[in-house]
Amino acid sequence: MEYHIDPVRLSQFGSLEFIARQVVEGFITGLHKSPFHGFSVEFAEHRLYNQGESVRHIDWKLYGRTEKLFVKRYEEETNLRCQIVIDHSGSMYFPMKEKADPDDPNKFVFSVYAAASLMELMRKQRDAVGLSLFANTLGTHTHARSSSVHHKYLLRLLSDLMDTSLGLNQGQSAVATTLHQVAELVHQRSLVVLFTDMMDNQSQQEELFHALRHLKYNKHEVVLFHVLDHSLEERLEFENRPYKFVDMETKETLRLNPHELQQEYRRLMEEQRKQIMLKCGQYRIDYVEADISKGFHQVLMAYLIKRGKMF
Repeated sequence: MEYHIDPVRLSQFGSLEFIARQVVEGFITGLHKSPFHGFSVEFAEHRLYNQGESVRHIDWKLYGRTEKLFVKRYEEETNLRCQIVIDHSGSMYFPMKEKADPDDPNKFVFSVYAAASLMELMRKQRDAVGLSLFANTLGTHTHARSSSVHHKYLLRLLSDLMDTSLGLNQGQSAVATTLHQVAELVHQRSLVVLFTDMMDNQSQQEELFHALRHLKYNKHEVVLFHVLDHSLEERLEFENRPYKFVDMETKETLRLNPHELQQEYRRLMEEQRKQIMLKCGQYRIDYVEADISKGFHQVLMAYLIKRGKMF
């Protein structure tokens, strides 16, 4: 069965912009500050010439064939470079669904639509986007580009992973190791947007924040979308009866009545949430609580409006 991202869903954010908070490596066109000037040598695509701008980069050969003015665009002309990093380990396919429905998503489908919506905003802003996908290893990593062909390619990659049955064999998450790799692979100052449920072992939390500090040390701006089903994963809101719980990553099983430990579980989850928020504040990482029950549109809209007011 083929899965497709509904393009109508991606165009619901109107004239909202995704603006970089800190200096990024790109060409100054109004939205984002850049430490560089000029064009790089890597050709990206043509765009229509706008009256009043420099004629330096007009493609006169193309004008001779079409009698229309087109400007050559290069990679450094982009306003912003954004690397979107998505966790697609087994736990991200919770809760298990029969189909990939953006109106009733699991955590991965929620992340795909939120990420694809950001890509659409980037495309409209002529920004460059790259994609990194990981479970127990970094499986896919593309460098940031701004061409329409590249955007379509990224959407195809994401569509192929929305098959809900993939959650049965994706394995464990290695978010800390992956972020260290991304920090080394993304050479230019960028905006790094991470979608993950932070379902690593508690003992690995410090390793995760060490990896996030690695990104910050390399002068990247970092946005963390903490993707959870709040009612089930944070509040443990199940019926008062015995359940068999199966770990989607290790396949370990546990039989219990969740009401017997609900209070202590909520306390521990709240402590973890506060610790994550505290660390993100210390390292100037933009933290976004993403409850999938609210839908990707509501969560992303609220974040973009808040970010627009701040920056």
